[in-house]
Parts: sequence; C-alpha cells; structure tokens
Amino acid sequence: MKRLLFILLSCMALSVSAQDVAVKTNLLYDATLNINGGVEFGVTPKWTVDVSANYNNWTFSEGKRWKNWFLQPEARYWFCDRFAGHFLGVHLHGGKYNVGGIDAGFNFLGSDLSKLEDNRYQGWFAGAGVGYGYSFILGMHWNLELEIGLGYAYTRFDRFECVGCGKEVESGKSHHYVGPTKAAVNLIYVF
Repeated sequence: MKRLLFILLSCMALSVSAQDVAVKTNLLYDATLNINGGVEFGVTPKWTVDVSANYNNWTFSEGKRWKNWFLQPEARYWFCDRFAGHFLGVHLHGGKYNVGGIDAGFNFLGSDLSKLEDNRYQGWFAGAGVGYGYSFILGMHWNLELEIGLGYAYTRFDRFECVGCGKEVESGKSHHYVGPTKAAVNLIYVF
C-alpha cells in the first residue's frame, strides 16, 4: 500500500507545474501516411527530452512497399523557455525497413535510390545526429515546431532480386549514410 501511495504522489507531483509535457505529430510524416507520434518531457528549465516513434506498414499496388518503423529520441537545449523559440538537439535513431518497387530514379548523398525500382531491401539502421529548430506558440496549449537535423546512419541489409519474389541476391551488406536525418513540422499540444 505504501508503494502504491508513493507512486500516485510521485505522478501527481510530476504533473503539477505547467509546460512539463507535450505530445506531437509530425505533419510531414502524416502527409506520407507514416503513423507517428511523439512525447516531450521537461527535465530542467532549459532542457527537454523528446521521443518520437514512426510506423509504416503499407503495401501498394504491383507489390510496391515502403514498410518501416523507427524511434528517434532527442535531448534538446532551449535558448529561452522550453517549448518556445530556438533550440538545439542531439538525437539518436534506429529502426527496421522493408522497401522496394519504388521508382525513385536518382542518387541522394551516396545512396542510389534508382535500385529500389527492381529490388527489395530489408534491414536495420542506427545512427545519431544534431538538429536545430524553432517552436512557434499558436495558442495557450498549441505550438507549431520546425526542425531540421543532420547526422550519420549505419545500415545492414539483405537485397532481393525483385519486389515480389523471395530470391536473395546479397546478404549482410552495409552502407554508411551522412546527410539529413531529421525533418519535422510538428503540431504540438503542451500540457
């Protein structure tokens, strides 16, 4: 009973002061039908911890697929008050993907996306980066936040000959990526 009372009192103490927690959705991911959500906690007057999660499990016509999930925790330093104005962040990211049949037809920072049309890639990634953002106050509880991040990602994957068949062509290949690692237009509700 004492333990339960301690937990309840601790939860109440954490929720008493204003602007300690925010929930958010990234409108860029929403536009691409990527289910996402995030929560951000205030830890000191100028520091917050943001954790976002993303999930996409869509298979499109003709076997095209863009399936992934990933997590992206971030520590943020706010120049003025937390949840308002300019901030710098340091983030980690990691997840899994299964993508193929997409007609991209171009290279992007060392990644040949034209191979996605005739191949399927299945693997995992992990990395880190830094970000800069700005949060606009829209109302008493609503904010709009813009953020861009740059960093590094390491990925290991298996490549399959075609999108629909299961013939594996390469196994355990790796790729190093340096470039944009975060882009967000977040709609935020601050408690």
